[in-house]
Amino acid sequence: MANETNIHRESRLNKLKALQEKGYNPYPYRFVPNAYAAELHEKYKDLEAGIDTEDRVTIAGRAMAVRNSGMFVDIKDKSGKIQAFCYKKILPEEDMERLKCVDVGDMVGVSGFVRRTPRGELTIAAEKFDIIAKSLQPLPEKFHGLTDVDARYRQRYVDYIMNDESKAIFKKRCQITSAVRRFFEQNEFLEVETPMLHPIMGGANAKPFVTHHNALDMDLYLRIAPELYLKKLIVGGFDRVFEIGRNFRNEGIDKNHNPEFTGLEAYQAYADYNDMANLIENLLRFVATEVLGEPKIMFGEREIDLSKPFKRESIVNLIKEETGIDLMKAQTLAEAQEMAKSVGVDASACSCWGKVVQEVFDEKVEHTLIEPTFVMDMPRDISPLAKTHRSNPRLVEHFDAYLGGMEIGCAYSELSNPLEQRERFEAEVAARENGDDEAQMLDEDFINALENGFAPTGGMGMGIDRVSMLLTGAETIRDVIAFPTLKKKD
Repeated sequence: MANETNIHRESRLNKLKALQEKGYNPYPYRFVPNAYAAELHEKYKDLEAGIDTEDRVTIAGRAMAVRNSGMFVDIKDKSGKIQAFCYKKILPEEDMERLKCVDVGDMVGVSGFVRRTPRGELTIAAEKFDIIAKSLQPLPEKFHGLTDVDARYRQRYVDYIMNDESKAIFKKRCQITSAVRRFFEQNEFLEVETPMLHPIMGGANAKPFVTHHNALDMDLYLRIAPELYLKKLIVGGFDRVFEIGRNFRNEGIDKNHNPEFTGLEAYQAYADYNDMANLIENLLRFVATEVLGEPKIMFGEREIDLSKPFKRESIVNLIKEETGIDLMKAQTLAEAQEMAKSVGVDASACSCWGKVVQEVFDEKVEHTLIEPTFVMDMPRDISPLAKTHRSNPRLVEHFDAYLGGMEIGCAYSELSNPLEQRERFEAEVAARENGDDEAQMLDEDFINALENGFAPTGGMGMGIDRVSMLLTGAETIRDVIAFPTLKKKD
């Protein structure tokens, strides 16, 4: 296969040389089309077969097929595909010679008049033909080259050339991000930007990427979450803020995880996690309607109606419904671990009650949550940034949002007591010292911010990539990320 590719490339290099030797530049500085395939098909949909018009247009795109020694060239632009008719009685001789150097994959520009062939194909009869980017690499075979999934992700630009479905998914993902932004702006949130290089890892429990700043001679962390900086803005008097941006977590890769991902976080002063639940419901309905035309999505063969109220249930009750065990009755870590073992979950490595709860939930419940569900009232000992639950001190006012069997976001009644926050951070530090490298660090500046007075606040976070998976029907997160992280190729 490599030798075949080399032969094709050599042929293309020879054609490039031939063009240049004739004084022709196949890499011009500028080319301006004035028409696109889709609009031409719409405008001339009633043009009868065999009729020429006097309408002249200029189109540009990629040559996807070259037939009859270049007489017919299928050109694909951003909107679709249209045929160019290159005939020696119409096209100048030098342009006809240029056609001999055209390969599938070349970017070309065509000027001419619109006609419909006797066979009914809308066509541009070329009066001028240019090569505007000579391609030196052959495109893959349509039905064979795209079956190599790894190659699709490594050479995404080729995937987008060949695979209209991949391109449509990416376009829809961009529309989703735009719709999220519109929703928050319409609800009077201010879009902000916060640092991506953090001196202290915080805002979530995760393994970070570490880098080094030479001028300051200090290690920095690529952010795992923007949470603490956004809360500082609430302290500063910005009552509603949101940020859409990259987060980085030095963890495993699977169909739902990529080391860098696009996160959304939003904070609203004078609100709690119940307000955030309402906000997330409204957000998902808005985005689905904007992008899909209605607040409904398909998960496999199953239709999910986002216009209905989302289920809200505590994590311990969901575990009880699925397994029969009531982990609220476990008073010690050992009791919780024994309960987990009774339903086939090994929680022996868990260091606290809350982690046992999370482990059982992850194994027994998470995959069952296809319909929109807010998993409410998480254990206090695994959620250091949320307020203690107003009716149960073992829990916090923190929920995770699930849809399609995976977590898509979370929300808190944000912890605003600086003294309690210090205690929570100190517990996290102790956990790190005992080997938990995902535990958070003590952030003195954040505590100092809280000591200036942090209004009651609701906060939420959501993964744009995962929401994009659900709204596009993509089976893996790699399909909604233009250039996903991949293992180094040998």
